[in-house]
Amino acid sequence: MTDGNFGFADQPASTGHQKTYIEAISDGLATEMANDPNVLVLGEDVGGSFGGAFNVTKGLAERFGDRRVLNMPMTELSFIGAANGMALMGLRPVIEVQFADFISTGFDSIVQFAATTHYRWGGSVPWVIRAPSDGGIRSGPFHSQNPEAWFVHTPGLKVVAPSTPADAKGLLISAIRDNNPVIYFESKPLYRSLKGPVPEGEHSVPLGMAAVTRQGTDATVISYGAMVHQALAAAGTLAGEGIDVEVVDLRTLKPLDTATVLESVAKTGRSLVVHAANRLAGIGAEIAAVIAEEAFESLDAPVMRIGGLDTPVPFSPPLEDVYRPDQHGIAEAVRRICSY
Repeated sequence: MTDGNFGFADQPASTGHQKTYIEAISDGLATEMANDPNVLVLGEDVGGSFGGAFNVTKGLAERFGDRRVLNMPMTELSFIGAANGMALMGLRPVIEVQFADFISTGFDSIVQFAATTHYRWGGSVPWVIRAPSDGGIRSGPFHSQNPEAWFVHTPGLKVVAPSTPADAKGLLISAIRDNNPVIYFESKPLYRSLKGPVPEGEHSVPLGMAAVTRQGTDATVISYGAMVHQALAAAGTLAGEGIDVEVVDLRTLKPLDTATVLESVAKTGRSLVVHAANRLAGIGAEIAAVIAEEAFESLDAPVMRIGGLDTPVPFSPPLEDVYRPDQHGIAEAVRRICSY
């Protein structure tokens, strides 16, 4: 992955401070902890000198104290449940699960309690779960999953998935300030491979707003997280072939900005949805259905989607390369819909 802002139309000016994706997340956490004394961090090994599995929280305990950066035992169900109680009492916990794969052990606290609390009695559970997700770093089936579809399907939750350093900070700050429980998926392949301008201090990106990251006229590619950059790379290749691709970065998966998606598809007449998660019953299926129902008259080709294979994520590097979509597969799919 190369550094830079990848031609994003709505990124901060090039004079902004350059940060990696992971530095931007740390910056967002520190900014909001300094802004609001009710914000605290909890998770496995998040305090002390370790700073979590990926060092995102490194230095926070020294700055804010061990009453606001809490080390938890390896029991996600218990500490997510504890965060539910903290949130109900007026705190704003930011929960780190070391890998998104482990979130399943806290599933009951998330979908049965936090997600239903407001509907049941008007309560508010304003926590954020930071969930490092995605493969591409040769971590095998227990450290590479993309479980976002579980939570998009759950009423009462919000789900975000930033693809740039600026959005990583801005969406995290907005998620912490939101009065709903928010699952915040961090794309591990971008952690230290992607750098871009990030505003200092207060910087928020509204939840529920997609971004057109590349303007085009011939086809729309819709994606989020690391796959946005694969889509942009494919668009660069296709431009040399005379195919002008528009790329839409969803940024928030729930609530979903269908207006931006439909506006783009109405312009281009062709659409491809891309995600690293398993293709079967992924968010791409929902987006494809929305396009088919609401933009049928604009379509010049069938809606297409590509995603991970319907298997566990392989340990083998060559097999994982086959498992995950990449710019070459995206480019070939766009050629197919443009030749329809």
